[in-house]
Amino acid sequence: MQTYSGMRGQTIYFKNLPKIIASGTVAGPKECAGIAGKYVDRALCDDMFAESTFEKAECKMLYCAIETAISNAGLKKECVDVLLSGDLLNQIISASFAARDIAIPFLGVYSACSTMSESIALGAAMVNAGYIHTAVAATGSHFASAERQYRYPLEQGTTRPPQSQWTVTGAGACVISDAGDGIKIANATIGKVVDYGVTDVNNMGAAMAPACADTIVRHFKDTATVPGDYDLILSGDLGALGGRILKDLCFEKGYDITGNHVDCGEIIYDVKPEEFQGGSGAGCSAVIFNSYILSKLKAKIFKRVLFAATGALLSTVSSGQGESIPCISHAVQLEV
Repeated sequence: MQTYSGMRGQTIYFKNLPKIIASGTVAGPKECAGIAGKYVDRALCDDMFAESTFEKAECKMLYCAIETAISNAGLKKECVDVLLSGDLLNQIISASFAARDIAIPFLGVYSACSTMSESIALGAAMVNAGYIHTAVAATGSHFASAERQYRYPLEQGTTRPPQSQWTVTGAGACVISDAGDGIKIANATIGKVVDYGVTDVNNMGAAMAPACADTIVRHFKDTATVPGDYDLILSGDLGALGGRILKDLCFEKGYDITGNHVDCGEIIYDVKPEEFQGGSGAGCSAVIFNSYILSKLKAKIFKRVLFAATGALLSTVSSGQGESIPCISHAVQLEV
């Protein structure tokens, strides 16, 4: 049993072991055709989700995931002390509008596609310290809204380059509590912003992999663990190319993760040539982690998992001014 509490290096240890007691997920039809399909709580048959715009559909997905997680925990929303959530849109409007509708005390966070692991880390820290009893961590994304904001509107019919990934249409949320049965959150490693000079906004895997490697290696050092101590090392949103780069970077630093590493972006879609590098977006790790991975932890197929979502901290303004893409990754260690 872990007894240390506090921070070592970049890693916060949670002496009181806050727990994930429930989760909720919503995913689009393309995502549900893959590995997560039979695990998500709500599988959509239409990306529009009966809304008039893609942005409104994204907000509705996030609201639905949060509401479902709270319901699956057997709680009323009045029992939740704080919602920690963000998304990819300007001014995190999906999270803010969902918080407006669900009326829970709200802390908006932005860590791009690493928002899921960041919000879990923050929620666990607050619960562990005794400031609150229950938190909800959540995020989501939508393919069409992300394309419109960061690249080209779908109506333009732009050809996608082979290094590109599909932004996942989906949302996920989990309830973190100091009471009840659940998956224990042992610690969290806070990442640093890392920038290897990648400027291609279509090549998110190459941009984010160095930040993920930096955080995972730091986690191993802070916790005196090695890759073999984990049943699964789960990166968030690197896709096929980024996943290979991550393995190479970790190996260069003395850690071989090839035997137990999986990337959410690699597994969320069926393997087809048109998928190119796989999935990305805040909803990528949110959907896979809160459905497929948590179900395996609950079944004790996995007993210790290191989850490191990854985020690209760019904007259309910074890219238009020729800036490279700074990235970050936060990791949380989960145990049965």
